[in-house]
Amino acid sequence: MARPRAFRAAAWGVVVLGAAAPLIRRRARLKPPVVAAAAYAAPVALCVAVPRTRARDVGTCLLHMWAYIAMYEMPNDDPERLQQRVRIRYPVLVDRALGFGELPGVRLQKALSRPGTTTRLDGVLTWAHWLWFFVPHGSAAYLLACHRDRFARGATLIYAVFDSGVLFYHAIPTAPPWYAARQGEILSDPELRRLMVEHGESFWRERWAPLYSFLGGNPLAAMPSLHFATSVMAASVLADAGPVPGAIGWAYALTLGFALVHLGEHYVVDLIAGAALAAVVRRAERPAAPLLGRAGRAVSRLEARAHA
Repeated sequence: MARPRAFRAAAWGVVVLGAAAPLIRRRARLKPPVVAAAAYAAPVALCVAVPRTRARDVGTCLLHMWAYIAMYEMPNDDPERLQQRVRIRYPVLVDRALGFGELPGVRLQKALSRPGTTTRLDGVLTWAHWLWFFVPHGSAAYLLACHRDRFARGATLIYAVFDSGVLFYHAIPTAPPWYAARQGEILSDPELRRLMVEHGESFWRERWAPLYSFLGGNPLAAMPSLHFATSVMAASVLADAGPVPGAIGWAYALTLGFALVHLGEHYVVDLIAGAALAAVVRRAERPAAPLLGRAGRAVSRLEARAHA
């Protein structure tokens, strides 16, 4: 019995180290590859330490997102270096071409917003944007609760979009429209605004600053739009589960896409890249299946040894 206990103890050690690595990375001066390896090992180790239940599935997803958040934030651990590396102009040029000479986001704000205030539509679209923090994970939770046989595949596809997309934030950090406007790269009358922040400041008042500082871990991570990419993938896996959840998922994804451009959070080209990323991940499912199957069976064997 000592050997199974040793397996479980080792697995729990990996879980603890993986959960702690993102928290101590600055103080311990851990390199990003070390943090990523430790953090992404944690959900795998949890599958060894604990027999599969719905609670373990939830815990695995939480640890996986904890690893993603660390990857998302790490480029901004050195803000000055990130600002030196950030690309600002290329999405402006592409979106200007897509908008036939004017940015689609500028067109939307001119048509639907009023200078000096946030309209009711601005508020509705801002809340649609904030709702995103729950949608991809809520979609996985729906599959876990109502279509458990579809959960593993659906969650894998959703979180694969997160994991593949975040690599672009390290390789080609790209500024969103509101940042480009502040740097003088988008000249318009009236000026392109960041409506989400304006509504947040008026709605949350003194609570806005700490709330935004907690959620805004990397402001220069716009290409591709993972807001849109993960919502598209969530809609896709919900559609696989049935027409009604699929319709809800797609309605939200399209609403969010409109909101992101109108609010000044993303360019249209960011959304196109996000949709393309979701499509590539979905197309990669079949060729990746044998490798993922072998990895899953290896983890299952370790789980069996840990609980013999």
